[in-house]
Amino acid sequence: MENNRNLLITIALSVVVLTLWQVFYVNPRVEAQREAARIEAERSGETGGQTAGQQGAAGPSDLPSAGSGQEGAAIPGTSASNQAPATRTEALATAQRVRIDTPRLSGSINLSGARLDDLLLKEYHVTVDEDSPNIELLNPSAVANGYYVEVGYTGSAATGAVPGPDTAWTLEEGSVLSPGNPVTLSFTNERGLTFLRTFSVDENYLFTITDTIRNAAGEPVEIRNYGRTTRMGHPQTAGIYILHEGFIGVLGEEGLQEVNYSAAEEDGEVIPGKSADGWLGMTDKYWAVTMVPRAGEEFQPRFAYFPDGRERFQADYLTDPLTVAPGGEAKVETLVFAGAKVVHVVDSYEEQHGIRQFELLIDWGWFYFITKPMFYLIDWLFRLFGNFGVAILMTTVIVKLIFFPLANKSYKSMANMKMVQPALMEIREKYADDKMKQQQAMMELYKKEKINPLAGCWPILIQIPVFFALYKVLYVTIEMRHAPFFGWIQDLSAPDPTTIFNLFGLLPYDPSQIPVVGHFLMLGVWPIIMGITMFLQMRMNPTPPDPTQAMIFTWMPVIFTFMLATFPAGLVIYWAWNNLLSILQQGVIMKRQGAKIELWDNLVNLFRRKPKPAE
Repeated sequence: MENNRNLLITIALSVVVLTLWQVFYVNPRVEAQREAARIEAERSGETGGQTAGQQGAAGPSDLPSAGSGQEGAAIPGTSASNQAPATRTEALATAQRVRIDTPRLSGSINLSGARLDDLLLKEYHVTVDEDSPNIELLNPSAVANGYYVEVGYTGSAATGAVPGPDTAWTLEEGSVLSPGNPVTLSFTNERGLTFLRTFSVDENYLFTITDTIRNAAGEPVEIRNYGRTTRMGHPQTAGIYILHEGFIGVLGEEGLQEVNYSAAEEDGEVIPGKSADGWLGMTDKYWAVTMVPRAGEEFQPRFAYFPDGRERFQADYLTDPLTVAPGGEAKVETLVFAGAKVVHVVDSYEEQHGIRQFELLIDWGWFYFITKPMFYLIDWLFRLFGNFGVAILMTTVIVKLIFFPLANKSYKSMANMKMVQPALMEIREKYADDKMKQQQAMMELYKKEKINPLAGCWPILIQIPVFFALYKVLYVTIEMRHAPFFGWIQDLSAPDPTTIFNLFGLLPYDPSQIPVVGHFLMLGVWPIIMGITMFLQMRMNPTPPDPTQAMIFTWMPVIFTFMLATFPAGLVIYWAWNNLLSILQQGVIMKRQGAKIELWDNLVNLFRRKPKPAE
């Protein structure tokens, strides 16, 4: 029983640490995100876009170069300035554009630099309200949250001007970029070097940029291709250890690269080794913008932070030199993913285009081997039942069936433990002054009766990785974003919005707005149901005779109730339903084994001054 006590104390301390971390670290960040989303919705509704603190694009050291450490070369016309702030609408009106219109995207291509800097996600809104603004993924550099993708070249005096940030492209073919309808732009420099750029897009979120470079000069030219994803300002992130937001890529022998914005800010730049395949870019919780350089050609990737002028972050790459012979031509193809991290879409791109480990764009976490299969199971059940909440309930049933043999064995061992309680009490009394002999006698009894004293812990221990995997699925997959259940649960990825402290909405005030203690007061219907089921499940067993164990036994459901109140509602629903199924399963097994179900006696003894000793 000493092992049981130590285990319970460890679990209790872990719960306390998790609770403090959730309340004082995670909750304030989540609240800040919600406030930012609310402000974004209000601004979008009032002005049609965001305002900038400063006008201008990137600074003079943005462009990757072939120099040591990739120090940037000067770029004409890209230094930051202090012009008047611009709304998104005003910024879009300052340049000629080619419209983008697909089933899932709307926006435009900026003919100055041929940038992708205007992209809205048609299927996703800022809030649960369908009338709220669409998510603005890419924005012109002139606004505060400027975010764009640019593909260009670096050359020399011999090559003349090559496409860069300020290149004025001419529309040659097409009028609106849509699936099956590409558009072609052109640029010819003073040395007879012509660039034909064709943009194409699929029905989801993948752009293909194909450059045909023709050399009409009498000498060969050598150029390098670059690509960059640049983000103005400091992006709002959740800052939670279970989710990576920031720079990301799969590059060279190093494989997956994840660099937080704060790490890039401290180091200035992070330069992985050269790569001949792979991808890089930036990822948010639900959205991402990544570039896939042309396959088979080596390139130097970089993740950089620029504090000069306007603060900005940039993922970029620079290829090895490409030689275009006189009278010849060369082709360079770049893929750009810009959109929502929908699981089946991301997976299909990896398969169709051979993008190495592109599935890692979604942060499946350490329990990848559990998390992703669980998502596929939930998604399949969703397509079957049409409700993600029901899919979670059915997933719980399937998980219970998978672990049914192990749980049965554990519950049988627990039932046998109750049968030998009188013998255990005799041993404690007989060897009250000799703990060593007491432990030896108890172990001999366990061995004789073929009982594992820790068997009762197995149902909890095996549930932990499943619980964490489901938490990841609910938290990181966009399919769960704004997914409704029934009644008041309109977003399974968000906490239960109700609270007992305003009588579930009957009293006209919001307890969460109370300073300091507001987060403790958000105790909704489903967390309370979960707490009740956990309390009943623990009361199915005898009250531990040890005072420390008895205290933990009593208070653990209360602690878990308040802790899980801030977790996604889908996770709380899973836990409550799992507890209910466990109660039923344990009750049936105990009845078959002839063991007494202690539930009623424990409930009665709870209100007595002194708990009744276990029989």
